[in-house]
Amino acid sequence: MSTRRELANAIRALSMDAVQRANSGHPGMPMGMADIAQVLWTDYLRYNPGNPLWEDRDRFVLSNGHGSMLLYSVLYLTGYPLTIADLEGFRQLGSRTPGHPEHDPALGIETTTGPLGQGIANAVGMALAEKLLAAEFNREGFNIVDHYTYCFCGDGCLMEGVSHEACSLAGTLGLGKLIMFYDDNGISIDGKVAGWFHDNTPERFAAYGWHVIPDVDGLDGEAVAAAVAAARAETRRPTLIDCKTIIGYGAPDKQGTKEAHGEALGADEVAKARKVLNWPYPPFVVPDEIRAAWDHRQQGAALEANWRALFARYTSAFPDLAREFERRMRGDLPASWPDTAAQVQRELLKQSAPQATRASSQAALNIIGPALPEIFAGSADLTPSNNTMFKGAVTLTPGAAEGNYLHYGVREFGMTAIMNGITLHGGHLPYGGTFLVFSDYARNAVRLACLMNAHVILVYTHDSIGLGEDGPTHQPIEQLGSLRAIPHMELWRPCDAAETAVAWTRAIARRGATALVFTRQAVPQQPRTPQQLESIGRGGYVLIDCAGVPEALVIATGSEVGIAAQAVNSLNGAGRRVRLVSMPSTHVFDDQDDAYREAVVPHAVTRRLAVEAGARQSWWRYVGSGGRVLGIDRFGASGKGAEVLAHFGFTADNVVQQLRGLLED
Repeated sequence: MSTRRELANAIRALSMDAVQRANSGHPGMPMGMADIAQVLWTDYLRYNPGNPLWEDRDRFVLSNGHGSMLLYSVLYLTGYPLTIADLEGFRQLGSRTPGHPEHDPALGIETTTGPLGQGIANAVGMALAEKLLAAEFNREGFNIVDHYTYCFCGDGCLMEGVSHEACSLAGTLGLGKLIMFYDDNGISIDGKVAGWFHDNTPERFAAYGWHVIPDVDGLDGEAVAAAVAAARAETRRPTLIDCKTIIGYGAPDKQGTKEAHGEALGADEVAKARKVLNWPYPPFVVPDEIRAAWDHRQQGAALEANWRALFARYTSAFPDLAREFERRMRGDLPASWPDTAAQVQRELLKQSAPQATRASSQAALNIIGPALPEIFAGSADLTPSNNTMFKGAVTLTPGAAEGNYLHYGVREFGMTAIMNGITLHGGHLPYGGTFLVFSDYARNAVRLACLMNAHVILVYTHDSIGLGEDGPTHQPIEQLGSLRAIPHMELWRPCDAAETAVAWTRAIARRGATALVFTRQAVPQQPRTPQQLESIGRGGYVLIDCAGVPEALVIATGSEVGIAAQAVNSLNGAGRRVRLVSMPSTHVFDDQDDAYREAVVPHAVTRRLAVEAGARQSWWRYVGSGGRVLGIDRFGASGKGAEVLAHFGFTADNVVQQLRGLLED
């Protein structure tokens, strides 16, 4: 039989070979953590390479994603649909093995990692999702949700502030089925980390309320196995296993140095490492007996078969719960969803008085939340301001896992990355709120949500200088444009209750990341025909038209639609021909066919004015060189919201003045 070390050396060899062939990558971490991976994937992890999407599989997150060759090697060795050719194509264009793991659950990669620390937060979200689903669906004798979340991390992950946000919350919530392995090797790209990272990490995690197992020899498989057993025995707290390792272990001249971290070892050093590791095989060759010892397909199929048998008995005993669990894990909306969406629109259309769109949002949530049990809501300590709590929502507490609302605390970054983990796990649809200006704190987690097309809903309120007295620190300027620039994002900035209803129902139905941006201040409700109501879902539509061919176009979003409507009505009443286009979502409008977009914004009408209380940059593509943008390219000012808006020219009178200038030109 192959020894633990021989199995671990297969990871080391494949990793250094792939990095050497690419002449790019990070061989050090895979070589240092190989023994830990061997113990976890051989002795403890519950998975089935033949069905990577098995619902009750353990989740594994490689937070220190620069060590991606460790994960690719293990996936290949255990029998996932990854080939030697895929490993040989490491970091090459079009390869299934990019330099940092990208979300590919069918291949066994649960989440995209690379930006350090976020994998930790994703793992917290996955562990939280497991706890929530277990509380909701398990019954005595039927633990159909019963799995662990394991995470590898390194010094860089723990230096990133998001690790503090997420791990603090994990300790508070008592996520006892979260186990994290810290690759404590003391080396990063710049060298020995002692000069800039001297934290007492075990004491830090103990202070969070974690179970900590310090000073584990990460190169000793039996010591690692004992630590994992001790971690699994602790059910009330998440566990940190502090593994002392040597980066680049086995490379005699480079192990323990920064050179082993982020560059190929070199042909000579790889040859020397083969001798040290007693690995006499050519590059990318793993002997049959070692392949056979790693192959987990038979064991994985048996594990899943046992679970399937349990679930069959569960289905007989609790057929309604079983159907609901399967629906939730597929990510399907309930059959009643079209009726719920229609109800949202009907109820919000009853609003006639001016209302902040954050209040319209809460009115929508009061219908959506009770109708969709998969909703998991929250806010970063701004619940009363974001209006994210819906009627009937139950606050999650450490002692009550049946909740569907989480007070994340002042943790915008952690909240967003945790939501990514929740939705990637399956079974829940998370949304979380903060002020739009604080989306900057969460920006990289937002980017990864979009990169993965993760179904998360980002609720951003206090959307402009119109929020008033909190002043420039809280008044967003560039945030709308920057969020719109992220690929795969769908952003909605509705002008009233009707557009808010459409924004929410689209966000629920869409498989991807959506940002919903709402006002603090009240805005008027706009009159619409049934056809206009139908057109809201196309992202941009004609809200006010004129007789004949328009002389000018106004394109407005959010709270600025109200002042634009006043201006357009005034000018049209005076005999001019001006069209007002409401564009709550540029993303959705841009996806419409050419004929529709031309019908709304005709090329022949070159006198165009865009109106938005934010940075002007993204609007020039709609108005062209002959148009104008009424925006704001400086920071705001503290004062009453209406007065601040007027100070910066966001009034109906100024819109009229801007249009007259265009028409006279």
